[in-house]
Amino acid sequence: MRRTALLVSAALLTSLLPLAVARAADDPPPAPVDRFEGEVPFANPPENGIFTWGSDTDDPPTLRLSPRDDAPEGDQVLAGSYDISGYGGFTHDFSFAEPAHDWSGHQGIRFWWEGQNNGRKVAFELKDGGANGEASELWTTSFTDDFSGWKQIEIPFTDFAYRTDYQPVGGIDHVLGLTETWGYGVTLPVGAPGRFAMDGVELYGRADQSLRASVTTDSAVYPVTQGRTATVRVTVATTGSAPIDEPVTVAYETAGGTASGADYVPLKGEFTFPAGTASGTTRTLQVATLKDRAAAETAETVPLKLTVTGAKAPAETPQVVIDAHGLPYLNSKLPVKTRVADLLSRMSLAEKTGQMTQAERGAVGTGADVTADDLGSLLSGGGSTPTPNTAEAWAKMIDSFQLRAQATRFRIPLIYGVDAVHGHNNLVGATVMPHNIGIGATRDPGLAQRTGAVTAAEVRATGIPWDFAPCLCVTRDERWGRSYESFGEDPALVESMETVIQGLQGARNGKDLHRNDKVLATAKHFVGDGGTAYGSSTTGTYTIDQGVTTVTRQQLEAIHLAPYKSAVGRGVGTVMPSYSSLDVVGDGLGPVKMHARADMINGVLKQRLGFDGFVISDWNGIDQIPGDYASDVRTSVNAGVDMVMAPYAYKDFHTALVQEVRAGRVSEKRIDDAVSRILTQKFRLGLFEKPYADTSGASGIGSAGHRAVAREAAAESQVLLKNSGGILPLKKSQKVYVAGSNADDIGNQSGGWTVTWQGASGDVTPGTTILEAMRGNSARVTYSKDASEPLTGYDVGVVVVGETPYAEGVGDVGNGHDLELSAADRAAVDKVCAAMKCAVLIVSGRPQLIGDRLGEIDALVASWLPGTEGDGVADVLYGKRPFTGRLPVTWPKSEAQLPINVGDSSYDPQFPYGWGLTTLTKVPEGGAATLKVLGAAARAAERAGADATGRALVTKARLIVQRKGITAAFAKPFAEADHLLLAGRYGEAVAKLAQAYESA
Repeated sequence: MRRTALLVSAALLTSLLPLAVARAADDPPPAPVDRFEGEVPFANPPENGIFTWGSDTDDPPTLRLSPRDDAPEGDQVLAGSYDISGYGGFTHDFSFAEPAHDWSGHQGIRFWWEGQNNGRKVAFELKDGGANGEASELWTTSFTDDFSGWKQIEIPFTDFAYRTDYQPVGGIDHVLGLTETWGYGVTLPVGAPGRFAMDGVELYGRADQSLRASVTTDSAVYPVTQGRTATVRVTVATTGSAPIDEPVTVAYETAGGTASGADYVPLKGEFTFPAGTASGTTRTLQVATLKDRAAAETAETVPLKLTVTGAKAPAETPQVVIDAHGLPYLNSKLPVKTRVADLLSRMSLAEKTGQMTQAERGAVGTGADVTADDLGSLLSGGGSTPTPNTAEAWAKMIDSFQLRAQATRFRIPLIYGVDAVHGHNNLVGATVMPHNIGIGATRDPGLAQRTGAVTAAEVRATGIPWDFAPCLCVTRDERWGRSYESFGEDPALVESMETVIQGLQGARNGKDLHRNDKVLATAKHFVGDGGTAYGSSTTGTYTIDQGVTTVTRQQLEAIHLAPYKSAVGRGVGTVMPSYSSLDVVGDGLGPVKMHARADMINGVLKQRLGFDGFVISDWNGIDQIPGDYASDVRTSVNAGVDMVMAPYAYKDFHTALVQEVRAGRVSEKRIDDAVSRILTQKFRLGLFEKPYADTSGASGIGSAGHRAVAREAAAESQVLLKNSGGILPLKKSQKVYVAGSNADDIGNQSGGWTVTWQGASGDVTPGTTILEAMRGNSARVTYSKDASEPLTGYDVGVVVVGETPYAEGVGDVGNGHDLELSAADRAAVDKVCAAMKCAVLIVSGRPQLIGDRLGEIDALVASWLPGTEGDGVADVLYGKRPFTGRLPVTWPKSEAQLPINVGDSSYDPQFPYGWGLTTLTKVPEGGAATLKVLGAAARAAERAGADATGRALVTKARLIVQRKGITAAFAKPFAEADHLLLAGRYGEAVAKLAQAYESA
């Protein structure tokens, strides 16, 4: 799912700025910010300086300090040129190591701009509050370049609006405080080449009290049961918390709204905060409601209008909302189907289509549009988090959005979704599990279910009832940047790991969804996303992600569709279509975007498989359907998409869908079906009764018990590929030399989708690195990342290498990535393995090409992306647990072999699918004769339905066979045996293993 787009929304850019005005006599002198005489360097954060940025390598502008005879201030100006296709601009960030600047005493900011008279808008932005310039709120305005030559642009701080299309941290407090200003930025026009010059940035004027002082209410919405009284707290506050120096008067009146005079006692009056009143002083107003004779009513609103003199008024008029009551859909004792039918019968078209609309939390600001547009859902994209990024802040944020939904006529709660794809990975401090590729390596369905249960408990404890997981893709090409999101290349393996759905949701019939430790799951990405052909993608610089999957009908059914059939049987609540296109050979349709394939969504998923949940689009997924936006909307909805993720275009989607229905191009029957499906899940989740976060389980987030599950998963995910001389497990008495880029990096071992969409190297979240875990087992561990420390005197070396984080098509091979170890990692392997016996651990989301070094490596481990619990890796390294993991994908010898998968007619890998040596487990004696006995016993177990016995017998046979060397003749039947094992065909699996044994 594409996450957190950075494109500037033109709708946010405000009107032409006023001309500069003369300085008032009592104004302070201007305060210089940038003179561009060389006092501020060109430097990237965290240093103080000016830097450029853009959506790709061509979009950042060029900048220079240019001597100019006509410079408005000094001798030089900041000059530049640009040719931007996506977005681009420049920023001056103040140094992270120094205090932020206090601009609160001034009226505004001004600068000289050399106009080109091109009529284009230039966005100007402030960085306010937060920890530093890259973790601050963005406030924006714009001016129009409709003049020639130098002009002083003067912008009062009152002109800046909170930016809702993109916030790097999701907002601090949504208040332009100016006491902690971290810099400014300029976003330049797109679509045509241009040039600019700028000079003399300075603060001007004196801040009047209406800028420094504001009146706020403690909420924008006050739900109240009819007959009771709502208490509204009105507070005066100042920037910098100084007392007010002039009186502030607040006139108040209840007026308008949907409530009638019989519903409440009118309130009108005025009060004053006198000069000298301390910042934070609060007065209370009480709005009394009345019981009327109606036994059943929808919610009714009573706006409390506040007119403020001497300070800034609240951004919104607070509303008292008298609860809906007495209506059948509110009766939790009635069947869900009855409640849905009752509520649906009362809703307007706009309310129904609002339920089908999902917006990104960063786009709705404080959430007024939740009420205004009757939004049904919000989400957090990857890295879209509250500030601070704590469990408490998540719950508080989501509750604030749910409160907005309470101001709608029927008080339909939001369903909030998040990509918790390996634990609650957006939350700092959450338990981060191995990515799915590692879970597939465990071959442990019970453990997969427990990881899902931990994830669900931590997600729900922050107020989130919906998880966009699990990914049920069957990965068929390791060049795909999403490979690690898959459980493996074999549909039978993916199906076996779908126990995670029960971990997330509980019972198959949905009866557990109301619990405070369960969430609605999402099967994604329907269907065929793991089968896209290399080079078929048309998305930016992607090479394979979001490309075209070309299959026969039989291949589609057997490989890509099979996991969804199982997921529907497990009661999965939602399904997400893929960005990719599906081209079924012989159907005459050619490649069709999955969001447009009615034959697959309506026909196969809903009708043939009987899926009764709802279908949620991917992030702007409908936008990739050919045609204009209106056709994208009607095509996707008519194809069976029930809710559309339109993160920043939610208003456009809502408007377009209403128009399509009114024009008869989308039927009301289709709308009713979609909304019924959505409401059904909201009722099952218990959101109507308990819309707000139940944080009673918050103490479990990142707890020892949860981390123990992740540790076990990390241990079981380790695949021992080679172990010459039995150098693993290590002994605590051994002197161990540790090296490599991934030995001591929690970000690298957690991978993408960790705190941010792409993930990052470094100390991104609490956890235990592999090095730290090894040191916890033995004091005789020395670490040198680049193996530059002396290499003599050690018993064994452990080199931990692999990939750095990426997500989705950004990680596609050919898009700045390959399957080779970095030069630094290769050097570390070469140095250590030349000096001593060595074990190499590969921390990665997919196999790495290691064949040219395999001879110098004594032990090789596929560690995948183990998450935050490096102790699990150390557990198998030091023998606390045996190595039991098996390859979930084929490990290739070269990139030229790709794609290579179990069942291929030509199959000659480095290590076959299903390969995995073990330690601390005695390998059965005997060869062909023992395999013959095991085969007979396995057939008997299969006939008797004794699955545990059958699996154990196949495992014994596999351990015997793995003593042989890997050849093409060996690898093919060996890999096929693992597929047969997962399919429950134990006798055939042993027969294939015997064939492999004989061929070797």
